[in-house]
Amino acid sequence: MNTVSLAANPGVSRGRLFIEPSSSLRNEFQRDRDRIIHCSAFRRLEYKTQVFVNHEGDMFRTRLTHSIEVSQIARSIARVLGCHEDLAETIALAHDLGHTPFGHAGQDALNGCMKDFGGFEHNLQSLRIVDTLEKRYAAFNGLNLMFESREGILKHCSIKNAKTLGTLGERFIQKTQPSLEAQIVNIADEIAYINHDIDDGFRSGLLSIVSLCKNTIFKECADIVSNEYGDVTPDVFINEVVRRMINLMVQDLIEHSQTLIQHHKPKHIDDVRAMPSLVGFSKEFLAKKQEMKTYLRKTLYEHQRVISMTDNAKETIKILFDYFLTDPHRIPKDFKHDSDDEVTRTIADYIAGMTDRFALALHSSIASNR
Repeated sequence: MNTVSLAANPGVSRGRLFIEPSSSLRNEFQRDRDRIIHCSAFRRLEYKTQVFVNHEGDMFRTRLTHSIEVSQIARSIARVLGCHEDLAETIALAHDLGHTPFGHAGQDALNGCMKDFGGFEHNLQSLRIVDTLEKRYAAFNGLNLMFESREGILKHCSIKNAKTLGTLGERFIQKTQPSLEAQIVNIADEIAYINHDIDDGFRSGLLSIVSLCKNTIFKECADIVSNEYGDVTPDVFINEVVRRMINLMVQDLIEHSQTLIQHHKPKHIDDVRAMPSLVGFSKEFLAKKQEMKTYLRKTLYEHQRVISMTDNAKETIKILFDYFLTDPHRIPKDFKHDSDDEVTRTIADYIAGMTDRFALALHSSIASNR
């Protein structure tokens, strides 16, 4: 099967918002990847929550390590499917740039604070960062990424917001698909967080091997590890199981995606956009994956320790928002924002860009001065 013609091509792209001379050393998607790696929003991901708040322990995943792991999985899938690895890597590294401190709890709280001012979506915030908020270049704001990179970053978007995004929002209105590379990253993200949340959950003491073995896919891989290695330390056992689970997920995804592509027979990337999603798991594997996701939700994400952390995080975000809303001049002068932005959007931009530890320190300072 030849999927090369279905891969995104930087040579026939919809291009950048601002025209720039090309590079003799790198293709356009490689330039996008490098711009993301060197931007401040990417560095701040090191101190933003994945599941456990940053100060909970040095061994837990952060948004930065998660993004790197998604990138590795996405590149592997893209390589086998004949897609553009550089674009897949770019989208993977950028997909969480807009996340608030404290993960989804922070996003939910900030969205609540912004409910009367247009709301807050972390996908839109990622796009806002690469289009506007990063200030690194003299000729333009943002990173001036290629259309395909920006398209892949925008995983979700409401119809209302899509109507404000021009050609980038058309697929949400017309219900079409993004590039194969974007579809790959979408599922690579899921593969990464399922497996690495298992690892972090076990390290935290909230998940046990006995409990995890109630899940079909974990039990299948655990039996293989036990038969092959016998008695090993729990940490090694979990690692051996998780890496096999990742491999099984990637293998099923690749095989089923190849079947979908052969069935639908797209001839060009434009056909990919007009067809149903061509990257996905088999029906049998979807059931196993959903079983594990349900288990993680009930056992890890809804655990009292995690709920307590998320409740505290939400309260912190609300206090910070009110603090700046009461007096917007408290926002540092060097945090530049466009003159046509409403004050509330600027506040949301500033809070969303905070790391966990900065937000906690500021919250502590506010509380001590009351």
